[in-house]
Amino acid sequence: MPYPDDRKYTKDHEWIRVSGDTAEVGITDFAQQQLGDVVYVELPDVGTQITAGQAFGTIESVKAVSELFAPMGGQVTAVNDHVKQHPEVVNTDPHGTWIIKVRLANPGEAASLLDSARYQALLG
Repeated sequence: MPYPDDRKYTKDHEWIRVSGDTAEVGITDFAQQQLGDVVYVELPDVGTQITAGQAFGTIESVKAVSELFAPMGGQVTAVNDHVKQHPEVVNTDPHGTWIIKVRLANPGEAASLLDSARYQALLG
């Protein structure tokens, strides 16, 4: 699956699509492949402050439980309830399914993240 150019990526396999001072966060196709069938997602409450590089939730599959790491810091403005009720959607459309939306504390942090080409190079 190609990795869209309209977002940035982390070495922890999350993606972030920034628009001004807000962003959507999800997991990459590589992450969902490694996890296998996702069965549960634990997400923060709206209003929660998250910090770049720190865990903000967990994602559970039939294989393992993994932490979700914030690509950038800010305040959670929305949580995708559809993902909470139907976590398997991240397996079928990982790049089209956002998990949380964030009002960014510092939109300039995006410069430190990987673009699509660098992320794909990281995967080998």
